Amino acid sequence: MSKNAKYQGEEILVVPRSLFDELGSFQGFTTEWEHYLTTLLDPTNNFFMDRAEAEDDPTHKQIIPYCIFHHEGKVLHYTRGKTSGESRLHAQGSVGVGGHINPVDAGENHLGQATYYAAVEREIDEELNIAGDHQNRIVGLINDDSNPVGKVHLGIVHLFELDSAEVTSNEDALANLAFQSQERLLGELFPQLEQWSAHCVQALFGTEE
Repeated sequence: MSKNAKYQGEEILVVPRSLFDELGSFQGFTTEWEHYLTTLLDPTNNFFMDRAEAEDDPTHKQIIPYCIFHHEGKVLHYTRGKTSGESRLHAQGSVGVGGHINPVDAGENHLGQATYYAAVEREIDEELNIAGDHQNRIVGLINDDSNPVGKVHLGIVHLFELDSAEVTSNEDALANLAFQSQERLLGELFPQLEQWSAHCVQALFGTEE
């Protein structure tokens, strides 16, 4: 199957890699996200690009909301199934739920901060059934240029604080969905985590007593 057929003409939000470098490129996780987001989500700096092209184009960064769900000290964890949109991450463990931002979320081919937040909520509603209320805040950015997937993506890390542990998946791509202790994520589950999740787990939970 060709990439064009695989992605069915999907368009996704990107920013030039050069803009990210100007703002100060980094490797791993940073909590200094406000400086970046003000510029990256300025509608004059982002645009939609054909996904089949973007996946092999390191001169652009795809903006990915990467949402972590927390309830009473535990974190939602799953295994990426075969139907995952990113086949290169199949069978790896993850604590991040999210996806690309598409034109349905924006107007005039660009996207600002308010529309971005609405897009994140839409994406989560599509992928998960969450009982009870939740609070959603951005806690960092993640970048990993050490592998082909990471080179073309930039993650905006959201932390969802959930009132209830009743969460189910709407997609086969999120298999074995369950809340796990931070200790298990930093211990026995850590070697199977995808790279972004490993960075997040270490940054957000690795320094707690």
